Amino acid sequence: MKHQKKLAVINDLSGYGRCSLTVALPVVSAMGVQCCPVPTSILSNHTAYPAYFFDDYTKKLPAYIGKWKELGFSFDGILTGFLGSAAQIDIVEDFIRHFAHAAHHTRPVVIIDPIMGDGGKVYSTLTPKLCDRMKCLASHADILTPNLTEACILTNTPYHPRFSKKELSALFDCLASLSSARIVLTGVDAGTCVANIIFDPASGEFLTLRKKRIATERCGTGDVFSAVVSAGVLQGMPLKTAVQKAADFVCLCLKETAGYDIGASDGVVFEPLLKYLMP
Repeated sequence: MKHQKKLAVINDLSGYGRCSLTVALPVVSAMGVQCCPVPTSILSNHTAYPAYFFDDYTKKLPAYIGKWKELGFSFDGILTGFLGSAAQIDIVEDFIRHFAHAAHHTRPVVIIDPIMGDGGKVYSTLTPKLCDRMKCLASHADILTPNLTEACILTNTPYHPRFSKKELSALFDCLASLSSARIVLTGVDAGTCVANIIFDPASGEFLTLRKKRIATERCGTGDVFSAVVSAGVLQGMPLKTAVQKAADFVCLCLKETAGYDIGASDGVVFEPLLKYLMP
């Protein structure tokens, strides 16, 4: 009998704007992996819009997750994204510890996407305490996928958009002191290109994958990226291959979106392109 991989995705549900769970569910599913959502908060739309409804789901999470524990569920992977409160870090840490020992086969791969900000700015719903507690969550990761802003927040490094090679090396050293995870630093400005830099602290090796910059930044691309990487790794891809596939798909989505009259906050048009992710 076949075994379908299962990925628990701990993230918010934003009804409008193509991000978080509304991206992860179709993308992960298209790649042949069962996506099992854990909603950390409910938003009418994501916080890049000038107004939004926000419902913190912290008090409901223990009962929600408790039923999964009671029923003996297990997962091949765990992906964490946006967290609505500092208290959720404790809940997510307990989730990782429990399901790390509940797997029927091997320990689930833990991918931490420490969603905290972009462009040097922290998202409006995140408190200093939550940002600080994210460092503890990072220590549980097998794969850590911050953007440059989030890497700076995690390491208390002053942000600027164009890090030198020496500065990036120091930044990776600081991240490695927080976690033994393989690190994928995403969306690094490399002039006419955008780079994703993979660092393996076990070997000390760096790998830089560049894609030509083809459009202005849009919301939700990081969620598309982490979903593809996570599902790819669960399907047995080497991390380099999964990161390259994710970058290629994001670029494909940006090119597709250029033909539509939608704002940057509305994310990328990925729906017609899901066929390119299918096994």
